[in-house]
Amino acid sequence: MNRTWLLLLIGVLLGALAGWLYWSQVGCASGTCAITSSPINSTLYGAFMGGLLANSFRSGDKVTRSSDNNANQPPR
Repeated sequence: MNRTWLLLLIGVLLGALAGWLYWSQVGCASGTCAITSSPINSTLYGAFMGGLLANSFRSGDKVTRSSDNNANQPPR
């Protein structure tokens, strides 16, 4: 398992834990909150957000524009 997938997995797991903890400690007393009224919804939302946050720290391929690459090359 390479580093990118490991970082993503850790982010998803920590996010899921944070979502569940938020539901159990804060939650929604009235039951009208879409995310925090259910432990499943809160955990899945936390996992999704944790995955997005972890993915923002990955050091993958840099995306460059093709027009910028052609501008730096000498003519043939």
